[in-house]
Formats: sequence, structure tokens, C-alpha cells
Amino acid sequence: MSARIVDGEEGVSESVEVLRGGGVVGLPSETVYGLAADCFNPIAIARIFEAKNRPLTDPLIVHLPEVMWLDRVVRLESQDQRIMVEKLAHAFWPGPLTLLLPKHPDLPDLVTSGSDWVAVRVTSHPLFQQVLYHLNAPLAAPSANRFGKISPTTAQHVQFELGHKIELILDGGPCVHGMESTILSLQEGRIQILRPGPITEDLLNEIGHVLPTVRNVNTPGSLPGHYAPKKELHILNMDIKSFAPTRSSGLIAFTAPDLETLALFDVVEVLSPSGDLKEAAANFYGALRNLDSSKVDILYALPIPEEGIGVAIMDRLRRSSYGSRIKMDIPSSGEASDL
Repeated sequence: MSARIVDGEEGVSESVEVLRGGGVVGLPSETVYGLAADCFNPIAIARIFEAKNRPLTDPLIVHLPEVMWLDRVVRLESQDQRIMVEKLAHAFWPGPLTLLLPKHPDLPDLVTSGSDWVAVRVTSHPLFQQVLYHLNAPLAAPSANRFGKISPTTAQHVQFELGHKIELILDGGPCVHGMESTILSLQEGRIQILRPGPITEDLLNEIGHVLPTVRNVNTPGSLPGHYAPKKELHILNMDIKSFAPTRSSGLIAFTAPDLETLALFDVVEVLSPSGDLKEAAANFYGALRNLDSSKVDILYALPIPEEGIGVAIMDRLRRSSYGSRIKMDIPSSGEASDL
């Protein structure tokens, strides 16, 4: 049986009922759809890992409806840390920003994969907020897809990925950002980016000093190979005019390519005809999913400008192509950014 898709107030009520019973529900957020369970119910949390086939070593993000709930899941260690959290919360919460903070001792170790740190954020999606308020409990919610596969940005994507594993999906429409949240740690009053996302380095520089992005930190989605399609995906870091596909192929392009380039590929997905990086981010996973379900044999992508949220898009593109890049003969654009 496939999961039912529900919406509106009735959908919120049904979602809360399932969550209170220890179940998991697909919920919409402003970033991507999440697979949610009560973060204080270890059995429910285990069901998230089981449904996604997610390794227990990969921690989850905890979602709150407002900053006043923060002390329910974290225990801040110093006044300086609290001041920095308050600055970031005032600037970016509710919104697509996740902070890695000392976990509250009551939070099950399963949520954090045994770490003393928890990834936490305040969602801005009104339906997700309503579910949180009605349930009166924080929710752990990684992306609602099979582990390592393309993130879902619509309720239908969740149904396709996990419909046979869960019973309910709350439809909140297409995700606004379409890209997972920015993850930060706080180091002695300084900000460190662990995963790029919609809250960009330029925005963070207005709050405080931003350290270089750190790699190989065990935070949600930290594998170099992640968000992957079933088909091979390669980034074309070469003169496109000298490229000649040998198989039926699809292309992801930032803006519309010229006619000569279009003629090389059987299917082309354009992320933003107007060249808007935010629009490109919102369309990225949907475009990747469309190509993956098409009849082409192999997928290619042209690089995205690495500025603003383009940094996050290229991060996801490198992760998506990681397994394919290992055996490709076209030079890659560098190692995937670790979380």
C-alpha cells in the first residue's frame, strides 16, 4: 500500500495523530521534504533509519517551531555561545539554518549517532510549524528519501521514494529553497560552515567572522557521495564544443545552452532561464529526478557559478556525481565538500 497524501488542517491533525502513535510522517519544509518522528521517542527514531535504510552513524536534524524551544534539545555551555546563537537566530530563524550545538542529556543518543552535539533548526514552513505546536514535541527529520538518493522537493517525490515504507505524507506544495539547510558550528565566537546552503557566507559575514568550510565532520548528510541518481552523472569541466556523447544522454544546465550544445543531448533540463541562482537551487533536485527517470543512458551537468547559493548547488552536484566521478575519464571539478 502506498502512503496517503493529505493536506490542510485535516492533514495536520492526521500527521500529529500518527506521530503521537510513534509513527513517521513525510512533512514539507522550506528546504526539502523531511521524514519526521518525535525526537524523544527512540523507537520512532529507529523507524526513520529503517524507512530510509540510513546507517545509524549518520545523525539527524531536530526541528523546532520557534527559538524558545531551543533549551528543550540543547544545553548551551557559555554565555558567549548563547549570545552568538541569539544573533544567528534573530537574523535567520525561522529559516534554512542549522546549528550544531551541545545536546540536551534527555535527547536520545540515536538522534545524534552517539555524539554530544545535535544539529537543530527552526523551520519556517507553516504546516511543519503547526504539526510541531499541535504535537508539542520537537521532531527529528532528515530528508524523506532513501539514503544517499535524490532529495524530495514535492509530496509526490516522497511517495515515489518511501510510499511503501510510511503511511502518511503532508502536502505543503513545492519547497521554496529546494536545497538543504546551511549547517554551522560555533568556534569561540566564530562561525564555521559545515554544509553550504541557502544561508550563504556573504550573509553570515554580516553576523561575525566566518572560518573556512571544514571537512569530514560527522553531521547530517556528511558522506562525499550523496543525493545520487540511479544513472551515472558527470560534471563537464571542459570545452563543451569538444565533447561528443557516445550514448543517449541528458544534460543539466544553469541557463539555456546554445543550439550547438542542445543538439548534443537527447534531454536538457535548464535550472533557471533567467540565470537566477535561487531559482536554480529550487529546481535542482526536480531536474535531476526528471533526467534520472527519462530514457537517456547517462547524465551530464555543466558547472554552476560558485557564488551565493551556487556554492551549495555545486556541493550537491559534486556529491551526486561522486560515485560516477571515481571511474570517469573527464577531469572532475574537485573533491566533494564534506559536512
